[in-house]
Amino acid sequence: MDQTPTLSRFDDFYKNQTPPWVIGEPQPAIIALERAGHIRGRVLDVGCGTGEHTILLTRLGYDVLGVDGAPTAVEQARRNATARGVDARFDVRDALDLGASPAFDTVVDSALFHVFDDADRVRYVRSLHGATRPGALVAVLALSDAGRGFGPQVSEGDLRGAFGAGWSVEELSQTTYRGVVTDVHAETLGLEVGTRVDEPAWLLRARRT
Repeated sequence: MDQTPTLSRFDDFYKNQTPPWVIGEPQPAIIALERAGHIRGRVLDVGCGTGEHTILLTRLGYDVLGVDGAPTAVEQARRNATARGVDARFDVRDALDLGASPAFDTVVDSALFHVFDDADRVRYVRSLHGATRPGALVAVLALSDAGRGFGPQVSEGDLRGAFGAGWSVEELSQTTYRGVVTDVHAETLGLEVGTRVDEPAWLLRARRT
């Protein structure tokens, strides 16, 4: 894919408009992941954006930290949590350098993996390995190459290749990712701005070995 967008570009997105991935609610695929019992222990919501999944999991009683490299996103996430009366925790962190402490048992990635170019995917997965305990689960929701170009798209091979050594892929299934059409994609998709779409996506579950 093209070069990974800079963190400042993402921050500008949040400052100047509502990004197409901000839908005001958790992704249905992440809700289903939790209901299926795949989330446990200390949870990291990496690339948390405006905090929908961190807020959801905090409300459900999980020990969860939401992190994003865009300071404006984290500010919005904190405001969203306060408005909903949820004492959720957020921090500004670069996903490519998460550090080793504290170690997490579960990582939720909703539409972050697919923004990275080939080199940064290697860095990202290495960062996840360093931030998790042996046996930890990483769940990745990423737009599929079967989609219409709503955003960066990845193949099954991209995901399996990234989570090779140091990981065991438990499941890679087809699902959908919900977004809102903005002027960036309206012409490409032939849809009106503000239309909600459920685009083809992958849901990967990989276990750290």
